Amino acid sequence: MSLALKVPSIGESIREATVGVWKKAEGEWVDVDEPLVEIESEKATLEIPSPGAGILKKILHLQGETVAIGDVLADIDDQANPAAGEGGDKKDGSRKNGGKIDKIDKVGAQLASKGPNGGGSPAAPPSSMSATRPEIAAAPSSAHAPPSARRMLAESGLSVDEVKGTGRGGRIQPLDVARSLEARKGNDTGGAPVPAPLREAPVASGSERIVAMTPMRKTIARRLVEAQQTAAILTTFNEIDMTGVLAMRERYQERFTKQHGIKLGFMGFFVKATIEALKTYPVVNAEIRGTDIVYKDHYDIGVAVGGGKGLVVPVVREADRLSFAELEKAIAALAAKAKDNKLQLAELEGGTFTISNGGVYGSMMSTPILNPPQSGILGLHAIQKRAMVVDDQVVIRPMMYVALSYDHRIVDGREAVQFLMRVKDCVETPERILLEV
Repeated sequence: MSLALKVPSIGESIREATVGVWKKAEGEWVDVDEPLVEIESEKATLEIPSPGAGILKKILHLQGETVAIGDVLADIDDQANPAAGEGGDKKDGSRKNGGKIDKIDKVGAQLASKGPNGGGSPAAPPSSMSATRPEIAAAPSSAHAPPSARRMLAESGLSVDEVKGTGRGGRIQPLDVARSLEARKGNDTGGAPVPAPLREAPVASGSERIVAMTPMRKTIARRLVEAQQTAAILTTFNEIDMTGVLAMRERYQERFTKQHGIKLGFMGFFVKATIEALKTYPVVNAEIRGTDIVYKDHYDIGVAVGGGKGLVVPVVREADRLSFAELEKAIAALAAKAKDNKLQLAELEGGTFTISNGGVYGSMMSTPILNPPQSGILGLHAIQKRAMVVDDQVVIRPMMYVALSYDHRIVDGREAVQFLMRVKDCVETPERILLEV
């Protein structure tokens, strides 16, 4: 009897996903609920756990392949004995393989020196070994190539024996197919190579690489273009003197870290200041829905962070009800999940306003793009010491440029400027945030 590992329902609007990294190889033992494979949708990367304990009998879709919701990714033999599965590494460097102990280095040497008839050409190991053990040499197979390369093989009429794979573990890449096709055409024309059409193959000079866009990158591209095509985006700027915040962080950092187990950062101040500004100018927290304006009396603040697969915007729910410490912990937890590609869809949906901090990468000034259907996004930038005039005296102050991009269809310029001024006032005098004045 076999258990089917299927692509789960990811979200109401998501119909397909891309297979990511397999965490187990064929023939290995898996426990119930043990993460088996990552799948990447247009919004997040998710781990799919094993539906039961058993031997991973057959992987049906390799990394990089596109699958639909409900597709079977792998078969698991839940009647197998754990001893029959491939175990982990042993202290002597050996690994269990079907009940037999083999040194990995010896296996690699045998495969490299012995062919199927005892000759010098390497024998092809099982597909599961070739797909998951790059240290063992493997003869190419149609399954040992991404879908793009397999499609090129079918269109060109080349067999896998005619193509030398240069990818990891001998994996055939589209560039390998292009080179083999050019070589064959060159032989057919008396040695004069005929370049393959650009539509069918990437440039073979090695100066370019063609990589398919991930579902998340496609979604980012689509939404950014959509935002610029559907909203009347305008940006207003201001600058903030960070002296008060820096002084407060220096004064209380040690006690705050000791008491709450996390450092007092900058984002908590800006989230609190943003919420005060949104309460004063609620239209910036609203959205256009058809011919209506929807005002939102809750404050779910999206914080843009760089994840493993691109920029994502996890949402801090009911941020107005959280303390500084709770805010910092929530933001840190979401950022860690984004880095490890472990954000859930629920953590990415439903924000009312977004804050993006390009300053962590050194940006001095930018015009952030709206995150539809939101009507505003606040951009933070690097803190730089500059000469400023204070009380008719030239002094050195730590300054930060801030930018508010807003949808001019519902937010007037006056409201946008006053919103940013409110943020500036709250951050420059942080005690106002605590007193809510």
